[in-house]
Formats: sequence, C-alpha cells, structure tokens
Amino acid sequence: MKMKDYPPLIWRYSSVSQLGLSVVFLLIIFAYWDSLGDMVYRWNTKEEYGYGYFIPFVSAFLIWQRRNQIIVREFVPSWYGFGVMLFAAVLFILGEIATTYTLVQYSLVIAIIGIALALMGWQAFKLVMGPLFLLFFIVPLPPFIYNTLSGKLQLISSEMGVWFIRQFGISVFLEGNVIDLGHYKLQVVEACNGLRYLFPLVSVAFIAAYLYKVEMWKRGLVFFSSIPITVFMNSFRIGVIGLLVEYWGVGQAEGFLHYFEGWIIFMTCLLILLLEMSLLARMGAHTTSLREVFGLEWPEPLPAGLEKRIWSISSVHYGLLAAAVFIALGSLYVKQQVMVQPPRLAFSGFPQQIGEWAGKDETLEQIYLDSLKLDDYYLADYQNQQGDFINFYAAYYASQQAGSAAHSPRACIPGGGWQIEDVTQIKIPGVDVNGRDLQVNRLVIKQGDFKQLVYYWFQQRGRNITSEWLVKWYLFQDGLMKQRTDGGLIRVTTIIGPGEAWADGDRRLAEFVKEVAPLLQAYIPE
Repeated sequence: MKMKDYPPLIWRYSSVSQLGLSVVFLLIIFAYWDSLGDMVYRWNTKEEYGYGYFIPFVSAFLIWQRRNQIIVREFVPSWYGFGVMLFAAVLFILGEIATTYTLVQYSLVIAIIGIALALMGWQAFKLVMGPLFLLFFIVPLPPFIYNTLSGKLQLISSEMGVWFIRQFGISVFLEGNVIDLGHYKLQVVEACNGLRYLFPLVSVAFIAAYLYKVEMWKRGLVFFSSIPITVFMNSFRIGVIGLLVEYWGVGQAEGFLHYFEGWIIFMTCLLILLLEMSLLARMGAHTTSLREVFGLEWPEPLPAGLEKRIWSISSVHYGLLAAAVFIALGSLYVKQQVMVQPPRLAFSGFPQQIGEWAGKDETLEQIYLDSLKLDDYYLADYQNQQGDFINFYAAYYASQQAGSAAHSPRACIPGGGWQIEDVTQIKIPGVDVNGRDLQVNRLVIKQGDFKQLVYYWFQQRGRNITSEWLVKWYLFQDGLMKQRTDGGLIRVTTIIGPGEAWADGDRRLAEFVKEVAPLLQAYIPE
C-alpha cells in the first residue's frame, strides 16, 4: 500500500482496551509458563532446535513490516477467533492431563492465532497470518517422534552416503548405520541425522515462501522442497566424510573440520533454495527475476495529519477475556488436582530371586533421576544357572502430569548411542493379562558390533499398553474419570552374544517375563 493510498485516519485501542488485552496476555503467560520453560530447555539442549530463539523475533519483524497497512485497517472482531481460542483451551487441558508438553505448546501458538483473529477479523488477520503461523516452528517434536524420525534419517543418510562413496570405486560395507571402510568404521550417529539442518531450513523455507511474491504452487514447492534438499545434502556430507577418511585419515571425521563441513552444507542448502526460487520465477506465464519477487519491503513513514480513531469494545473482547480466564483456571485445576494414589509395595522390597533368576541391584545416577522424575524404580541384573543375563528395569509414577511421565525406551535408547533397527509388537504366551496374552514392544538395537534385544510395555492402571499414543489418551481419560494418572514402565534387556541368534534372546526374555509379570501388580497397582 503506497503512501497516497492511505485513508485519512488510523486506528488505535483505548487505554481500557489495552489494559484488558494486557490481562489476557498475562493470564496466557501464567497458564503456559511451565510449557514455555520446557520449550526453552529444549532449545538450549538440542542444537537442532536452537533456532527457536530467533523465530518469535522474525515473526514480530514480519508483522512490523506491515504495520502501516495494519494501523489503517478497521478491525472487525470475529467470533471465529473466540472459537479458535476455545479449541486451544481444550488442547491445553488435554496436553496437561496427558502429560504432553508438545500439545500444550501447540495450544499456545493456536491461542495467539485465535486472539489475533478475534481482535482483527478475517480481512485484517490475513496481513499477519503468515508470520503467526511461523510460530509453529518453535515447538519441538515429542521425544519418541523425534527419535523415530532421527533413526530413519540416519539409515537413509547412511545408505545414500555409501552409494556416493561407491561411485569413486571404494569398497565399503554398510551395517545399519555403521559405514565400514575396512580400516575404519564410520558410525552415522544422531548428530549426523540431518535434523540440525532440516528444522532450521524448513523454517527458513517457510519465511522465503512467505516473502516470495509468485503463484501459490511455486511457494508451496519452495517450502516442501527443503526436506529432500536437506536429506540429500546431509547424505552427500556423509559420503564426502567417507572419502576424506579413506584418503586422509580419521581426523577428517572429527573436531573442527567435522563441524565446519556441517556449516558449509547448511549454507549450500540455502544456496540451492535460492537457485530454485530464481528458476521458478522464470517459469510460467509471468516470468520475472528473483529480485522483483523476493525481498523485504520496508514500510514508508506515515504522512502527517492522519486522524486517530478508537476501536470500540465489543462482546468478542469479553469473550477473549473469558477464554483466557478459562485456560488459566484449567491450569490451576490440573496442577492442584489431588490424584488418587492406590496402596502399593515399594520397589525396595522387590525380590532378588525370581524363579531360577538371581538378581543384583543397580542404581541410576542422579542426572538420570532428575530427567526421569519418577517416584520409585527398580533396576537389577538377573542371571540364571546357565549364565544368561537379563537387565530388568521398572519405573513407577504416582502422578503423571505434564513434565512427569513414563519415558518411552524408543526415545531414550538412541540417546545412549544405540541404533533401533526394528520395532515390532509380539505376544508372550502364558502371561495372562485380562484374559489375553501379554503384548510387548520388541526392539532390535545395535551399537557397532554389539547387539541387544529389548522388550518393554507400559503398565497403567490395570492396562498393559504398547502404544505411546494410547498411554497419553488413557492418562487423559483416567485423569478425568478416575482422578488417577499413576502407572509404570517395564523394560527387560538381554545381550545377543557372538554366535547367538535373535531367537535365543527372545527365549530368555520370554522366560523371564513369565516369572516377573505376575509379581508386578503389587508394585504397580491396577
């Protein structure tokens, strides 16, 4: 909008309206404070989310960029925005009770969008919709989804990297995520999964598509192409590292050079994105240069003498205040709700002799206890007369509210450097649970030449569950209906020794589970 197109007035909120909006935002901050803390913690501890600090500022800048168009637009308060706020409130309560900070954090973004839509109305909201939707990229993925994605990307990057190395006539063998060059084994660990490029690049691609003034299909292509670009370039990086190690030694895969290569690859991804945008600008019926359709437009200063008008307070504004109060009260309800805690035996009295299995107690380090936030646990190594070893771990949570819930092994195992190669659900015959055979998750994990087999399941208020999603649903259901969110996690692990088959591990674990499962009810009550 050019200066000459401005109408002869600008719109402002009254002092009372500004006070009311301040109360709304203070209530929102109060309700979401814990989830905001969790989000910042993830930004600090996960390099792939470190860009999250910048997104709110970028979003605010993009809105400021259009401030001249916004302040001359008459807002028409919309009840649709109030409906979005109510949806955010429901998602907030669901996330708090189901102990899923990700839902709470998405709820916060949706609440902000709902407030903007309610205040501005659809026509004015379209001016800020893109920058506000950018805020979705600040929310980290749930750990078990992140680790599943990480594992798949490690395998894809390893396979493509090996293909690249073989194009240079180098003999190389791939086992899982370990690239065997003969004299050196290159392990594609979590840090090499490509997510450190993917998340920031997808965010940058969204911003680029927003600023890209071309047809919608071209903007969508720019955004979605950032995913294959990242995967391909990360695989290319792994292939290059393999070549450098082959010809110049293992030092090429370590230290400063390793991180410098990562920076070069990310900058290359950005360059590819710009080249793609330049080519797309020259395609179709309306061809143009990238300079003409991509870039920031700085707002012009407003002309002097504009008349100021005050927006009137409407029923929608009172509705927003009511929705914010509802969210804040919901937060208080969840935090202060007294959950039923049924009687149980402490794991300190768990038997060390289970059938033919003799156990030796172990303890978790404080750093892990601080992260797990459990109320009671038992960790022991069991051995039978044949010399077979089983590691047994049981965790109990008296209340699984947001920030304190059973951690899925699928999220924790990769953090220890293990690669999850296979995940299936199997039944253990002879272990009866509510008239059916016990079902467990079966994980095949490897770390270099070392192999382990893991069984785990969630024992939750009389249910044995293998799905992380169902665990969250039943937490929400039982929290509302039974005032109970207690529950536990059971994990058994065995090493697959040299010359052993996976079936040998299955036999050991099944025999142990048959002995230990009947004992657990006293320690993890129904």
